[in-house]
Amino acid sequence: MDGRTKTSPSCQLLHRVLTVPEQLGVGECGVTTTTEAPEQSTDPAEPGRIAGWERAGLIVLLVGTAVMYLWNITVNGMGNQFYAAAAQAGSRNWEALLFGSLDSENFITVDKPPLSQWVMGLSGRMFGFGSASMMIPQALMAVGAVALLYAAVARIGGRAAGLLAGAVLAVTPVAALMFRFNNPDAVMVLLMTAAAYGTVCALERASAKWIALAGVVLGFAFLSKMLEGLMVLPALGLAYLIAAPTPLRTRLVHLVGAATALIVSSGWYVLLTVLWPSSARPYLAGSTDNSFMNLVLGYNGFARVLGRNHPDGQGPGPGPGASAFATGQLPDAGTPATEQSAHGGFGGQTQGLPRLFTGEFGYEIAWLLPAALLAAVLVIVSRWRAPRTDLVRAGGIVFGGWLIVDGLVLSYMQGTIHPYYSLSIAPAIAGMVAIGGHEMWVRRGSWLGLVGLASLVLTAGVWAGGSLAATAAGFRNCGGRYYC
Repeated sequence: MDGRTKTSPSCQLLHRVLTVPEQLGVGECGVTTTTEAPEQSTDPAEPGRIAGWERAGLIVLLVGTAVMYLWNITVNGMGNQFYAAAAQAGSRNWEALLFGSLDSENFITVDKPPLSQWVMGLSGRMFGFGSASMMIPQALMAVGAVALLYAAVARIGGRAAGLLAGAVLAVTPVAALMFRFNNPDAVMVLLMTAAAYGTVCALERASAKWIALAGVVLGFAFLSKMLEGLMVLPALGLAYLIAAPTPLRTRLVHLVGAATALIVSSGWYVLLTVLWPSSARPYLAGSTDNSFMNLVLGYNGFARVLGRNHPDGQGPGPGPGASAFATGQLPDAGTPATEQSAHGGFGGQTQGLPRLFTGEFGYEIAWLLPAALLAAVLVIVSRWRAPRTDLVRAGGIVFGGWLIVDGLVLSYMQGTIHPYYSLSIAPAIAGMVAIGGHEMWVRRGSWLGLVGLASLVLTAGVWAGGSLAATAAGFRNCGGRYYC
């Protein structure tokens, strides 16, 4: 039945009953009540009935991700014992759970907002505190992130592209590391991906509801790792401002509503720490005056980016690096801080654009990073003459903008920097590679599509081969250790 054909109300109802359940593989962001099909730009993703192989592919992707991440999940023991202590305290004391206290007596909190501790602490309350109760929710967050990325990319480039994006995210090394660990990064990246999905939904029909929901989700991402959780915000806002199919004034009103939703969904906790007497709650670790905003703007905010979150301005002293976290081991307390930094845990990385491509960062995130950057350029070039509301170009802005903004911040941070922070750009890389690859495949009959597709494959293959060689050399030079 052609979407533009006028039909009787009974036929319309029958059509919806028969077709909507078939679309649940991707899911409609909103139910439309009009019989007129919306205009689509060239080569749109087909939102119709999901094919059998696509349904099977999605099942394999999600089940495979769950098995891969849940398998031997307790191998890391208590993981990062700093956050494990907070999870244990939260499993025993409700006030400790609320504030993310490091101890059940509520003397001091961890140096991050408590959202991650809420998840692990509640799991410990329900199932008993232990390695499994902490780590299993983290692994399930990986499944959720893969599903949301699939759904977002499928709406832009089709379900095959969605499957590719989800698979790339699932096998990204830093994702396999941190979604099986108890740091706050897992829940932060899940929420960032959910915000991207909500924005894609909002872009289709200029939905104030969906862009507001994206704002709510980003507010909770802020409550997981503060400003790092908002690194996706500029890309989402720009994509909606440019491409939402509604007049500019309405777009601006919707974005103001989304910003308000973000402030409310994160600000309630800030207000709680202000109104709760400081003498009756734990000290907010990392702050200099026991205030949450000092922690946001100082130790975990701009001071971290500018390298001023430690007294000497040169980064922290001894502490566990990303790879040390992965084994649940801490560096030798007698090892000088400068030497530990050279090992790649807290520093020792070249500041600037090479940072994400070299050293431990390169091992964990850079496999498809050059291909993702190339894909962003190819999508913009390919869709240059498309209508303002073109969803594929908007998708390039969402995932490409996310990658560029977050990647630049990670590259030029002067303060505490761990390679595992690069998890925050893993969904952006996966989404951009899939959208760019699909766009070039669709246009493979043209010179742009043919050259672009070949360039993507060549870039990914050559860089991955070089990364494998560098990783192997690193293992040999470090006596079989991941880094030295």
